[in-house]
Amino acid sequence: MRWSDLDAVASSPDQPSIDRSIPVGFRLTPQDTSFFTLFTSSAQLLVEATRELTRFLEVEPSQRQQVADRLKDLEHAADDATHELINKVNSSFITPFDREDIHNLAASLDDCMDYIEETADLIVLYRMGEIPEGLAEQFEILARMAEVTAEAMPRLRSMKDLKSYWIEINRLENQADSLHRKMVAALFNNSPDPVNVIKVKAIVDGFENAADAFEKVAHVVEGIAVKES
Repeated sequence: MRWSDLDAVASSPDQPSIDRSIPVGFRLTPQDTSFFTLFTSSAQLLVEATRELTRFLEVEPSQRQQVADRLKDLEHAADDATHELINKVNSSFITPFDREDIHNLAASLDDCMDYIEETADLIVLYRMGEIPEGLAEQFEILARMAEVTAEAMPRLRSMKDLKSYWIEINRLENQADSLHRKMVAALFNNSPDPVNVIKVKAIVDGFENAADAFEKVAHVVEGIAVKES
């Protein structure tokens, strides 16, 4: 239950009147900031994951399993953070904003990590030799989306200065869409090996799904900000 819900109950004609002479400096807002800390921690894990992606461009194919293993560890940490958020919202009497929005935001952040980890794992499982052209740019876009998201999460506490966040995420997602179309077109036009086409397209599509997931996070945040304004 949120403070607005309590206030509605208290103002009901069936309830006794309440003395609203509240001392100056007394705040009727939740002091538990751990929700915002957990959201920030989840987003910071995404920053670490996108940084780890760039290692695929730096290491030899024989070392890519180590990168995939590190991403798997980050994915497990993200799952733990999501479970902690869900358990907290289910056990809290007062939440900073709607419970459904907290669930949606936690799940959306987790989706970003899932797409990144799953698609990176395909690079190893498909035994990719040369990294597909354009993948470095995809990684760069995802890294920027993760950074912008991590910077925005602490601002949920005040609900201020968030508009620039979802505008920038939308711009980056459009950039990711354009790059994805170009990569798929080049793949179909230039690759004579149908098996390679299938493998590379699965990887390209997976990282595009990750970009879409970041945009979903921004949409959830925008919806929360609108409700709380």
